[in-house]
Amino acid sequence: MYRTALRNVLAHKGRLLMTALAVLLGTAFVAGTMIFSDTFGSALKNSYSKDYANLSVQVTDRGAQPGAEVADRSGADSPHLTAGSVDRIAALPGVARSVGVVDGFTAVADRSGRSIGQGRDSNGSNFVPGANGQDARYPMAPGRGPQRAGEIALDRTTADKGGYRVGDKVRVATNGPAMDTTLTGVFSTDDPSVNAGNPLVLFDTATAQQLLLTPGQFNRIQVVGAAGSSQDALLDQVNQVLPQGGEITAKTARQLQDAEKAEVSSAMSGVRTMLLAFAGISLFVGSFIIANTFTMLIAQRTKELALLRAIGASRGQITGSVLVEAVLIGALSSAAGLLAGVGIGAGLQSLIGALSTGGSTPSGPLIISPVTVLVALLTGVLVTVLSAVLPARRASRIAPVAAMSSGDQPASQKSLVLRNSVGTVIGGAGLGLILWGSSAGSNGKWIVAGGAVAALIGTFILIPLLSRPVIALIGPAMGRLFGISGKLARQNAVRNPRRTAATAAALTIGLTLVSALTVLGASINGVLDRAVTDTMRADYAIELSNGMSVSPEIAARAAHAPGVTAAASLTESSFEIAGKKRVVTGIDAAPVDQVLHLSMTSGSTAALAQGQLLVDADLARTNQLSVGSKVAAGFPDGSSGTLTVGGVYADNKLVKPLVLSNAALVQHGAEPSTNAVLIRGAAGEDGALRQALVDAGGDNPLITVQTKQDLRDKVSSQIAFALNMMYGLLAMSVLVAVLGVVNTMAMSVFERKREIGMLRAIGLARSGIKRMIRLESVVISLFGAALGLGLGCFLAWAVNGTLKSSIEGLTTVLPYAKLLLFLGLAGLVGLVAAIWPSRRAAGLDILDSIKSG
Repeated sequence: MYRTALRNVLAHKGRLLMTALAVLLGTAFVAGTMIFSDTFGSALKNSYSKDYANLSVQVTDRGAQPGAEVADRSGADSPHLTAGSVDRIAALPGVARSVGVVDGFTAVADRSGRSIGQGRDSNGSNFVPGANGQDARYPMAPGRGPQRAGEIALDRTTADKGGYRVGDKVRVATNGPAMDTTLTGVFSTDDPSVNAGNPLVLFDTATAQQLLLTPGQFNRIQVVGAAGSSQDALLDQVNQVLPQGGEITAKTARQLQDAEKAEVSSAMSGVRTMLLAFAGISLFVGSFIIANTFTMLIAQRTKELALLRAIGASRGQITGSVLVEAVLIGALSSAAGLLAGVGIGAGLQSLIGALSTGGSTPSGPLIISPVTVLVALLTGVLVTVLSAVLPARRASRIAPVAAMSSGDQPASQKSLVLRNSVGTVIGGAGLGLILWGSSAGSNGKWIVAGGAVAALIGTFILIPLLSRPVIALIGPAMGRLFGISGKLARQNAVRNPRRTAATAAALTIGLTLVSALTVLGASINGVLDRAVTDTMRADYAIELSNGMSVSPEIAARAAHAPGVTAAASLTESSFEIAGKKRVVTGIDAAPVDQVLHLSMTSGSTAALAQGQLLVDADLARTNQLSVGSKVAAGFPDGSSGTLTVGGVYADNKLVKPLVLSNAALVQHGAEPSTNAVLIRGAAGEDGALRQALVDAGGDNPLITVQTKQDLRDKVSSQIAFALNMMYGLLAMSVLVAVLGVVNTMAMSVFERKREIGMLRAIGLARSGIKRMIRLESVVISLFGAALGLGLGCFLAWAVNGTLKSSIEGLTTVLPYAKLLLFLGLAGLVGLVAAIWPSRRAAGLDILDSIKSG
């Protein structure tokens, strides 16, 4: 029996090709994901290890904030790290060097004024020269380190991107207007952030403290131990001389390195899980192809299997022989998939490097662990064997005599009734769970997920039942449009419901996921679009591209720019309201109605000028607040009192549920951060006004001046990027589904050779045969796609129900154009997939085909 199984594999190489390819692609995705995550994770860990190579202990002040006061510049009584702290640590036995470090956000503009790098992760720090005038952390070549205000040094990558050389003027910005500086040196560094493409700007220490922190303070102190000193012993000594009363912690380089490695492992674990989930989808889709292939092969070998049963082969031996075939195919395909996975892992590593913004991402040799090899091989073999179990069991039930007398063994009525009953129960339970979860709010996400799995499984089971009436609807149209070929194609599509189901199911999975993601994206995009359109009356919003607070100096300049009729700073601060810490939005009271649309359900925005509080309708309802209500409040200056509710407004995405005037925030001791400055122009949106606002920011490379359309486009592009990434990950499963269509159509041609020969004999031309096969493929593909689109839209609606509590105003938006495009693409997939099978069918010899039955 084992020799028979081997001969069958060798005899049906062409018919098993698509099955092997489906397993190969799935296992390649799995192997590639594991190789990439192991390789990139190892490279990241090695990169961070270099960052701590010349460090023994690091002291960090988590309470250091820009603008904080230093009680004593000598550091004697300060709860922060000061020059005194650096000196006391440097005096400890076993310390070779103690360096005070200042760091904070710093952007660098290129020669056209645009920010270099990714914006948010651009960094600035201080250059600390030793006795030889050099800082060992940042070797300069060429030039020297900065020595006074107005001088900077840049990392080599950033200098090359900007086209800067020593002596050039370079525009940099922290949080206020940009400033012109002189480049005195270019340095190299192993800093992982710099190697990832983020600029690093070095100032002299005094300037760094002035711009990034507070004069006299440091964010960190790096301690280098003398030869032979122990990190743990050094840590104990350092802890004894640290300032008391602040948020200062000290850790050894080993502890920091272990923490970085754990963080990298956690991050890569998330990436690996996501990629493996999509690989699992591909394998799940592939399982339908495998099951369909073995089912059709067994149907074509009915007489052969019956003969084996007649000469004494037991049911177990027949089942075993089919499973041996599956093991052989799975093992060979998995081995090829593992080799392909090495290429995928290397490709992903290169892709990450290409997508990085000019930086050299960490790299290293590909890591192919024994676990990766074992998982890839076992996954491919197990998926193939499990997919072949049911066809193998059907093969074992073939009756020796009855099967020898007929090559066609249709499914019994009992089995179809049982299948439909099981499918109805599972599908109904899934739909019930989805409806329950959609009405359960944020707690229903996992209920919807469980219901989605059950609904998909139920749909797959019921596809044979659904295929007949659905495909029958288009039968008359196919006959009228395509004549006899169209009529035959419709009959072929419904004649073998199980084959149709296995083919359509693969496309159903892909289209369900794609359409669900598309509808979710369109729905969320609709909410965010309305948030801008319905709530913002201003012509422009001024923000910083790094998401940091806009400085009061920039806001004041923008307000006085020519052509500005109204300007309001949109700020945030924290108050304790009704016993809870809450974020309060601040806005300038006078121009509020000119820049914002607050839909008041009671009260008026004029209450802001009186220092009164405006409350979101939901919060007012929850806390039973109305105009005139008194609310207990704890203020940032430590005092407490009451605030009067002056108005209630409907949901507004640009502000928080609590709004006060900026004057009231300052009056109560707040130091609000400015998220944006809203500008209304005399002539509306105007190019001259926009340029005046850019100029008001001092040509700061971080300044963004955006219209409402710009804000909408920004949101849309972010959602589009996320969707495109998900589409890319689903592309593998869609490709496997296409292979499934090709496989089914090719094998159905083998299965129907006599029928095709008879059609040719009675006068159907080669072109008619081709058209019949292609139309059958298109019909099955459209059927599977239509099921997927319907189920995907329903799932998206249910998920939206779970998100309504966290995304106010969320409604389900159906992007009809995209959904119709997906349906059209599915039809095109069916047409392309049938090219080879239809050509093969048309090329069959008439007499040989008739004799083959």
